[in-house]
Amino acid sequence: MITVKPATVFADVKEVVGPKHPDASVCWCLTYRLPAKENNALTGPARGERVAEMLKAGPIGVLAYDGDEAVGWAAVAPRRETTFDRSRTIPRLDDADVWCVWCIRVKPGHRRKGISHQLLAGAIAFARGEGAAILEGYPLENAGKVINTTMAYVGTKALFESAGFRQVADTKSVLDGFPRVLMRLNL
Repeated sequence: MITVKPATVFADVKEVVGPKHPDASVCWCLTYRLPAKENNALTGPARGERVAEMLKAGPIGVLAYDGDEAVGWAAVAPRRETTFDRSRTIPRLDDADVWCVWCIRVKPGHRRKGISHQLLAGAIAFARGEGAAILEGYPLENAGKVINTTMAYVGTKALFESAGFRQVADTKSVLDGFPRVLMRLNL
């Protein structure tokens, strides 16, 4: 049985978004969370250390668990705390206090079981519980075509539609040859 909870345990976050090799410089879901200069300066274990530091202030997303095993992740935070707030490719529509969900990752071996849907529902519940009035996502409009697994982290328009989001704008962002769209859900 899959449960989704706020991400508070570093070891569980590491299990889903951390590197296989300790010195690897993987994203750790920091790319959109930190200013580019800081993000680019962090390499190897320093990236995980930054995530551990951030977790001390509270949850930085949600995790899906299969029993006690962390099997999925969704990043969710106020837009003002992300680089989306200043993006040149994804428009800022207004000054509303918007939250965003931008990364949905399911571990290999657990994919194609609906966990991304549960993660998105968990991100919605988390944002709502934190007082968010609007949640944005920036998924790919892939029209049902296969997306490279590496670029699938942003989700698909169909995934967000199934959770009640509606497209409110196009963007200038493209991943894996597919345009990203701006979708919103009023909470």
